Amino acid sequence: MKAVKGKFYFGGVHPHDMKDLCKGAPIEALPPPAEAAISTAQSLGKPAAPIVEVGAKVKIGTKIAEAQGPISSDVFSSVCGEVTEIKEMTGASGGKEQFIIIRNDGSDEKEYLPPLDHPTSDEIKARIKDAGIVGLGGAGFPVAVKVAPRTPVDTLIINGAECEPYLTCDYRLMLEKTDEIARGARYIAQALGVNDIIIGIEGNKPDCIEKFEPYPDIKVVILKKQYPMGGEKQLIYVTTGRRVGLGKLPADSGVVVQNVATAFAVCEAVELGKPLFERVLTVSGKAVVTPKNLLVKLGTSIKDIVAFCGGQSENAELEKIVQGGPMTGVALANYDAYTHKTTSGVLLMTPEEADTRAPSNCLNCGKCADVCPMHLMPMNTAFYANAGDYDAAAKYGGVLACIECGACEYTCPAKRPLIQAIRKAKSELRKKK
Repeated sequence: MKAVKGKFYFGGVHPHDMKDLCKGAPIEALPPPAEAAISTAQSLGKPAAPIVEVGAKVKIGTKIAEAQGPISSDVFSSVCGEVTEIKEMTGASGGKEQFIIIRNDGSDEKEYLPPLDHPTSDEIKARIKDAGIVGLGGAGFPVAVKVAPRTPVDTLIINGAECEPYLTCDYRLMLEKTDEIARGARYIAQALGVNDIIIGIEGNKPDCIEKFEPYPDIKVVILKKQYPMGGEKQLIYVTTGRRVGLGKLPADSGVVVQNVATAFAVCEAVELGKPLFERVLTVSGKAVVTPKNLLVKLGTSIKDIVAFCGGQSENAELEKIVQGGPMTGVALANYDAYTHKTTSGVLLMTPEEADTRAPSNCLNCGKCADVCPMHLMPMNTAFYANAGDYDAAAKYGGVLACIECGACEYTCPAKRPLIQAIRKAKSELRKKK
């Protein structure tokens, strides 16, 4: 279907995308780790509960932890071997998480679900849940919940924007796994009972746009290169003209959004019976020797990933290690972290790339409000959050509507830690509720 241009939306920023570092690198499979440390907190919501004990023998794809409640997902082994420990460790975000440690025995035994042939809508929904698939765009929301909306929907949007700088894992998937993504989108659409499928792709990826145009049942919408174009509410408006109100879900506007990597995972789960135990991520930044796009087993250490890419460059000073993208990811204290279902990137950034100047006082310039795609007042959120008045942060800053895109902090001339204040306010408000 011939591509069409999307609508304009207010706000956002235009950072250097830095994708040339890695966009030409085809997806490579990283060798399985000698030891996998798999967190039970692999999705938004409650962590899963371990269902294996120390000493248990597991295969690739064996379920090792079971979802707790509707907003949770099953967790699967990414290697074949023996469970050696189940213990608490510090996760990438700084909080404590429970990890299941598995020593790889080097064999390649798999424990997949049976492939589905001509599946029904209910069979697809069940398979998505049983395969532990979550949104791979970053939030990690269980897809089984999204394909069973409480309100009628008529449109599925596949998110191929990948507006986050540096990251090219979705770009490579769209080039190399086009047909699998298209089939996965059709399975999701079938589960939802909808006929309209849209894929939104930023205009800086013309080769991806060209790859999807031949599919007659998929409408390709060309998105302006603008961050955060990949935000759900922004993407919905730009591709359909529909708005999602405050406190509302996309389904309330008749739409469900899924990432291209999620569609690929659904295709593999349906056709191969493959649970979600690995994903494609980007390793980039000017401080790594060889930027790559890698297919990585969950629970692989960041140290092993960086080593496979040649390690830290001797000709570049390392300023910051980031798990995820530079706008929404988290800075790591060291390489002692492990990949999750939602790990989309590992960045080794130089001082030139990572501005670590100390923040100064707010200038009251209003630039953070000018670029906020949600029309909020981030400066008010930061002011009241720092004063400990979180109700005022919600009332005057609109913090509960924030999508944490980081556009405000990116544009702030005083380098205020706005996202830190926003996340703190949200956390305290959740505790009160």
